[in-house]
Amino acid sequence: MKVLLLQDVRSQGKAGQIIDVSDGYARNFLFPKGLASPADAQTINAVRIKNEAEAHKKKVQRQRALELVSEMSNLTVKVYAKAGDNGRLFGSVTSKEIASALKEQFDIVVDRKKIYLEEPIRALGIVTVTAHMFESTNAKFKVEVLPIE
Repeated sequence: MKVLLLQDVRSQGKAGQIIDVSDGYARNFLFPKGLASPADAQTINAVRIKNEAEAHKKKVQRQRALELVSEMSNLTVKVYAKAGDNGRLFGSVTSKEIASALKEQFDIVVDRKKIYLEEPIRALGIVTVTAHMFESTNAKFKVEVLPIE
C-alpha cells in the first residue's frame, strides 16, 4: 500500500515522502498514530509538483548565490575600529561588524553567522574573509581594518 508520510518515521522515511508499506503496518500502526495517510493519484501528483517546485527554487537560489559570489570576489569592505599606536586594535573586529559594513557600503545582506573568520582580526590591515552563501558556495572578499580618527 502506498502512503504519504505526515511525520518522519524511523527506518521508513521522512515527512512528505510516499513509500510502500504492508497493509497491516499502515492500518495498525501508521494511520492510528497519525504518521501517514493513504496516497491516491491526486496526492502522489501533488507531492511530485511540490518536489519539482522545491528543486526549481533551490536552482534559482544557487544561481543567485553564484552571481553574488562573483560580485563579492573583488570587494573590499572598510571597517573602522579603535587602535593603539602600534596598529593593534582595542578588542577585535567581529563578524557582526563585517556584516553591517557589507550592508551599509554595498547593500549586500549576509548573516553574521555565515561569515567565517579563521582567527580574530586584532590588527589594522587587509584580511581575506569567507562567507558561506549557499550549499557548497563560499564567497571570499577582503576586509580592510582602518583606525578611527
